[in-house]
Amino acid sequence: MRALIVGAVSIAAESQSIVPAIYQELVDRGWRSKTHVDYSARSGTLYYKPDCRNSCCPHYTIRLDAKNFQSIKDQRQAVNRWNKYVLGQEYIFKAARLCPKSRVEKKQRKACFNVCEAVHESEYSYVQRPTDRKTKEAIEPAHRYEVNIEPDTFTEEKYALFANYQKYVHREGPPKTSKAGFKRFLCSGLKQSTQERADGVQQRLGSYHQCYRIDGRLVAMGVLDLLPNCVSSVYLIYHEDVNDWNFGKLSALREISLAVEGGYNYYYMGFYIHSCTKMRYKGKYRPSYLLDPETYDWNPFDKDYSTRLSSRKYVSLARERQLGLPAHPLTDVEGLGLGPNQKEVLLRYLEEARPLRIKREASVFEANMPGILSPEEVRRDINLGKWRLKLNDIVVYLEDLVFWERGDIADSSSLKGVIAQLAASLGPSLVQQLVLDIG
Repeated sequence: MRALIVGAVSIAAESQSIVPAIYQELVDRGWRSKTHVDYSARSGTLYYKPDCRNSCCPHYTIRLDAKNFQSIKDQRQAVNRWNKYVLGQEYIFKAARLCPKSRVEKKQRKACFNVCEAVHESEYSYVQRPTDRKTKEAIEPAHRYEVNIEPDTFTEEKYALFANYQKYVHREGPPKTSKAGFKRFLCSGLKQSTQERADGVQQRLGSYHQCYRIDGRLVAMGVLDLLPNCVSSVYLIYHEDVNDWNFGKLSALREISLAVEGGYNYYYMGFYIHSCTKMRYKGKYRPSYLLDPETYDWNPFDKDYSTRLSSRKYVSLARERQLGLPAHPLTDVEGLGLGPNQKEVLLRYLEEARPLRIKREASVFEANMPGILSPEEVRRDINLGKWRLKLNDIVVYLEDLVFWERGDIADSSSLKGVIAQLAASLGPSLVQQLVLDIG
């Protein structure tokens, strides 16, 4: 990792070669790859960790237990409506006559929504095409709908879709729709590889494009990071012609099915921002879990959790359980019947939950960023001097630098102080695995 950037509400670092297993550890500690569409767009190498406590709109990592996905009405409606459009009434009528379903199958389909079956129903490779007795030819759906996983490489076809999406959905034109920007943004992710699952099946890892084509035409594309334990959704673009078909829901359901069928277990939807109405939809994919910003434990995102997020600017469920804090807004601390020590701890937590007015150049230690090791914990748990450093074509230890011992962890203006902040944000395990590059 290299080029640490510290801001008032986040910490970030660049990397030239993050492997999927390392990125899995990063996202499980609240990190994410940069995904803003601008000149620095994603670049595939910039990773950042928001400061949940001091941000105006705290970002919580959210994930869905894909195997136990429970759909809601509007999600089912979206995929059913799309399937009817793709198959067409004529095909549906003929297929029902030529390949009738049993009463048991009909009853089961009505009682239980199977996301994998639903998303594949209209995909051409799954569509049944029995022979029509009259024409002696196989019946065909109204449209040929195909979904494929492809390398995250640049093509003119993908770029044209991107340019259309930026123009008609985001109302943006050149230079933000340049080919160079598209390549940086959507074509420079994690290195692709495979790993063998416990059942012997080869599992894709790395960054990919999931391409949706209708009658041979690319109409949507999802950018995905396939990690050892999850399918992580990065971005979705679609053509203006399919704007009315809820491709946000369609792609999410298709990606959930990929997580189930590919054995990835979980579906990560990036950050959940409770204060942003447009982000609330992520909580409708259930059962979902939010990452505690302090302990990095996953907790069910239920009504109680949602109430807490509405009641307070910042929430660490682990701390609130420890304090016995009720979900609803707290107006009377005295009414909780706490002892002096408990009351002091509670008031401190509530005070910490209020965003601080901190300088942009403040260190993560000064900002009291949640989930970050303290300077004392860094000294105790991480041997910074033994962190590997790449200098040109050789790898040395930080302690080999002649000026290393002159710096101090608490001095954010020194090299040691800057590196200590990154180490505090990454934790001991990642520090051991990563190689620094400060060139």
